[in-house]
Amino acid sequence: IWDVATGETVRVLRGHESWVESAAYSPDGRFIITASGDKTARIWDAASDSESPTLSRHEFVVNSTAYSPDRRFLVTNSSDDSARIWDVATGDEIRALRGHELFVISAAYSPDGRFIVTASQDGTARIWDAATGETLWVLRGHRGGVYSAAYSPNGCFIVTGSSDDTVRIWDATTSLEIMVLRGHEDIVRSTAYSPDGRFIVTSSSDGTT
Repeated sequence: IWDVATGETVRVLRGHESWVESAAYSPDGRFIITASGDKTARIWDAASDSESPTLSRHEFVVNSTAYSPDRRFLVTNSSDDSARIWDVATGDEIRALRGHELFVISAAYSPDGRFIVTASQDGTARIWDAATGETLWVLRGHRGGVYSAAYSPNGCFIVTGSSDDTVRIWDATTSLEIMVLRGHEDIVRSTAYSPDGRFIVTSSSDGTT
């Protein structure tokens, strides 16, 4: 953890037994969730070194994690081709989301917490019912693995980035592809909407954003 004003290290979180793939704050800033090559995710108190129960049901690398908007749940995604939903308070697994045929690279909740979108190396993104774990839509169109998927602030759209070097915008309620954004010359690794939903930022292996 770093102090932005001074650039100094405030705290080092130790406990994972392999590399740490990603880290993110909870919506209220009180906790940090980390994902690791040791097949686990860990929840840490951001103000101390204390650690909550380890989330350890995945069978391979945990690639990233995301909190639900109300901070009651977490979704993790893994190279074991699954995503999993967890109860933050207890650390218990609620359900596994299965359907992808290759690594699940990213996952995100919709702004209202009712849905989850996952992105996979199998070339698809999937929209899931967060309450039941049912696949509602499969977003097909990319010609390579999908590395990133994110909801627009109003929850109406999803943006995906892929190893086919394109960015695609989808209607989150119908799964219809709305637009293809071209310009990158290598894998599009991350995508995100601006807070007002007017813009999208992407990052790529071609060295540009």
